[in-house]
Amino acid sequence: MLQSIRESLPNLSRAEQRVARWVLDHPRAAAGNTLAIVAAECGTSEPTVIRFCRRVGLSSFRELAIRLTEAMSNPASYAHSSVTPDDSTSDAVTKVLDASIGALVEMRSQLSSLPFDATIDRLMNARQLAFAGIGASGHVARDATHKFFRLGIPCCALTDSATILQFAATTEPGDTLILLSLSGRWPEFVRAARRARDNGAGIIALTDPTSQLAKEADLLLPCRNVEDTNLYTPMSSRLAQLALLDAIQVGLALRMGERASEKLRRSKSILLDETA
Repeated sequence: MLQSIRESLPNLSRAEQRVARWVLDHPRAAAGNTLAIVAAECGTSEPTVIRFCRRVGLSSFRELAIRLTEAMSNPASYAHSSVTPDDSTSDAVTKVLDASIGALVEMRSQLSSLPFDATIDRLMNARQLAFAGIGASGHVARDATHKFFRLGIPCCALTDSATILQFAATTEPGDTLILLSLSGRWPEFVRAARRARDNGAGIIALTDPTSQLAKEADLLLPCRNVEDTNLYTPMSSRLAQLALLDAIQVGLALRMGERASEKLRRSKSILLDETA
């Protein structure tokens, strides 16, 4: 949570930045005091504190207190040490594994606030699913397509800007576009979300909750990038995306019941059938 607040600072208003900096400097006090006290300590109003909470992807001041308490009890969920050229091999391996564990713990702490039921409802009723991602998120999109199509739902992976935009332009009601972007700042993704929504398609985003893409989505599954990507591609954040989509696929299969079980059996049996 603290890492997410740090990353959101450039996107906040001046008053919201005062709140953010005070929370970063006094996380225990922010978690343990009332809205009125926190506003007074920050030298701002209660509505400004509430706006700050929403700008960092939270629904309320109460959720901020809960997330801060969880973060302080699980420091690995927000602490991240980037690999440097001076690291030994063992240090680098430890940092990568710790970051991956931390990303999953961070996501685990958010589960109660994620719209899983609404997401599964949307996927259940979809005419087709399109998973869109570029770069590292493109690999996640292809992996998701491989998993979800076995439930009998038409799926495709969109992994370049031109294809994503063209697909969005041809969507129809009943289609669902799942946009995967850790930063949420690709302008093509925002354009695609707007065009698909105008066509009546559903938009699900796995992205930074403070991004413009998050604002365009019907359903938001927050995925924060906790690593320095100036040199290395996202690793731990990508694992969090994969795990989240795995969980949704399992939830969807359970909701579909025997129909999904039969599809999964058929898709596996044909690979084992030597007479096919």
